[in-house]
Amino acid sequence: MSDEPSGPVSDDARVPRAVAIIMDGNGRWAEARALTVADGHRAGTKALRRVVEAAIDLGIETLVVYAFSTENWTRPTDEVEDLMELLSETIDGELPDLAKQGVRTRFLGRRDRIEPWLDEKMGALEAETEELDTLNLWIAFDYGGRAEIAHAARRLVEDGVDPAAVDEDTLSARLYAPEMGEIDLLIRTSGELRLSNFLLWEAAYAELVFTDTLWPDFDAADLGAAVQAYAARQRRFGARTRS
Repeated sequence: MSDEPSGPVSDDARVPRAVAIIMDGNGRWAEARALTVADGHRAGTKALRRVVEAAIDLGIETLVVYAFSTENWTRPTDEVEDLMELLSETIDGELPDLAKQGVRTRFLGRRDRIEPWLDEKMGALEAETEELDTLNLWIAFDYGGRAEIAHAARRLVEDGVDPAAVDEDTLSARLYAPEMGEIDLLIRTSGELRLSNFLLWEAAYAELVFTDTLWPDFDAADLGAAVQAYAARQRRFGARTRS
């Protein structure tokens, strides 16, 4: 996808209900500017705010962003600590302002491996924004798609579901957030062409858009271009269209 700015999406364009973004490239952005990785992550937080605001303007209902994966625990300890502190700063500084615009924030993933004080902050923000409905913002934190599916399978066993009754509906009802629904458009920044264990179930039929833009540089024009690309496609969901 081109990094050139694009115009606003036309009123008659098909706007995806649910968009997911793999926010990649903070480290390379920082390295190119002789900054620290932590500086890159903070710049990425600023990008998140403007992209959420752009999503509101476009009429997107749900935005899911990949903030910290189950594999990210293997990063250097100081970087992991910085990411935890950055999440705390984001909850205190950026997300309350988005709440004033009607953004409901929820967290997707495990909560048993973070410090209790951070878990409490996350829960408090979820409670404070529970009644908001302009945009549903899901922040995937300590999230992995395979872990989520394994979690759902484990719950099926725990619930004593008859194997003959197991189908897509019974499993999807036991995902981390079944109310989130399926993803229409999945965007990955920084030029990488992989899903990295993100929303493997929910994005089964998502349209994919990859851009070379590093996440801290991603803006409303980039989101608009991705939505335009989505609007131009014909979604078949595995079916063959007739000529």
